[in-house]
Amino acid sequence: MKKRTFLPECYILFVLLLLYLPIAVVVAYSFNDTKLFHWAGFTFDWYSRLMRNRSIIDAFFNSLKLAALSSLSAAVLGTVGAVGVSRRHFRGRASLENLSLIPIMVPEIILGMAYLAFFSFLRLPMGMLTLTLAHTTFCVPYIFVNVKARLTGLDPSITEAARDLGAGGFRVFFDITLPLILPSVLSGTLLAFAMSMDDVIISFFTTGVQTNTLPLQVYSMLKTGVTPEVNALCTVMLGAVFLLVAAGRLAASVRRRFRGAAPEPPHLA
Repeated sequence: MKKRTFLPECYILFVLLLLYLPIAVVVAYSFNDTKLFHWAGFTFDWYSRLMRNRSIIDAFFNSLKLAALSSLSAAVLGTVGAVGVSRRHFRGRASLENLSLIPIMVPEIILGMAYLAFFSFLRLPMGMLTLTLAHTTFCVPYIFVNVKARLTGLDPSITEAARDLGAGGFRVFFDITLPLILPSVLSGTLLAFAMSMDDVIISFFTTGVQTNTLPLQVYSMLKTGVTPEVNALCTVMLGAVFLLVAAGRLAASVRRRFRGAAPEPPHLA
């Protein structure tokens, strides 16, 4: 009889602990009644202080606005670029595709210095405008890659049939192409939103004195040590992410249920 080994289970347990134990520690110490690293009691005081901290609240809404503007702008640019590259066959097409991936291949510190030099050359005041331009630039490849991969897998005969029936280019795009690539556009946009919300280095080079983002605010707070207030902020953001994921899974489950319950079309004799 073959002897059973528990090595795979131990490895999986080790990886799970490595991933989630630090998060559990952050959540637990956000309720700790002291700034020290020993348990002194349960409290919500750090959450109330967090809600009264105007610098954190302002930085959070700045990051939210920045991530929304940059991800939506990148969604439009990335989708249009992917559709244009997929439809057109021209010399240098492969080189153009490779160039579009540079923002996610080059180290962020180099991108940040490049954006700083470029905006300084244009004499643009550092602030929300420069942040949005920089974040949009490095978010475009995430949508471009997703949409381009989806377009590669589409059957071109679908759009060709629509054109044969008299549909124009815009009609084909909005009625046929866009609904087919919409899941890829949404997934790329969500990824771009998360990357923009989480960025530190590029924001550090392109922000102004009057504009602060949440990652930069947390980074400045961490210079004096990890406080339970920062732990409370991380816990709130973690809870928001879990709620969004749960809502997405619930919406997908409801959609599958309604599709399964849809009546079948009548069969003609």
